[in-house]
Amino acid sequence: MLTTLNDLVTGSACPGCGQAGELVCRECFAGLDGIARPAMPTPPPPGLLRPWAAGEYDGLLRTLLLGHKEHHQFGLRRPLGVLLAGAVERLVAAAGAADGVPLLLVPVPSQPASVRSRGHDPTYLLTRAAAVELRRRGGSVTCARLLRVGRVLDQGGLDFAGRQTNLAGSMSVPSRALRRLASRQSEGWAVVCDDVLTTGATAREAQRALQASGIGVLGVATVAATRKRLPAVRRSG
Repeated sequence: MLTTLNDLVTGSACPGCGQAGELVCRECFAGLDGIARPAMPTPPPPGLLRPWAAGEYDGLLRTLLLGHKEHHQFGLRRPLGVLLAGAVERLVAAAGAADGVPLLLVPVPSQPASVRSRGHDPTYLLTRAAAVELRRRGGSVTCARLLRVGRVLDQGGLDFAGRQTNLAGSMSVPSRALRRLASRQSEGWAVVCDDVLTTGATAREAQRALQASGIGVLGVATVAATRKRLPAVRRSG
């Protein structure tokens, strides 16, 4: 409530329609909700389970994600969490998982330096908000920060191959985290969660690390996905 009040006091306006006092108005949000779809990048990392995204990383959705991630508009946490929850639900349905199966939402880990710089961990907070929303809908859902990441280069300037090489083997599940998980949950599926899917390299590495630890992964769910295409082929002659 306090974060929402702060957003209102600082003069926020819905970026979709300009309505004053709204980080995103009900009508604009309704245009984003309920349209989760498969979002396999092209080309996909080998072995990546089919990802689902709530929408494309463009326009209003991109503005909302950046507002939460970079501009501390924490009132966006719940609506973005609702979108992520929708992607999880579509993934579970498409995968044919049994009704009521326990789910473990695992956020892609952020570099500690990034968390310190921003003052918060946006992916974890959105994943936690999605878990709360899914529990509200009657699901057996837990959010767990199982993954740890070693030092990697900034992904921003890397191409598809560079991102894969940069991230290969960078994530792990500490044994202490596994023991905690085993003590409270003996069955179910994990879902890798992220804010934005680009090349899929990060999601694939998270999936690999979980599976290497003996954790069953159902798929990948994200709030948004970018459009990725194969580079154009130059014709000789």
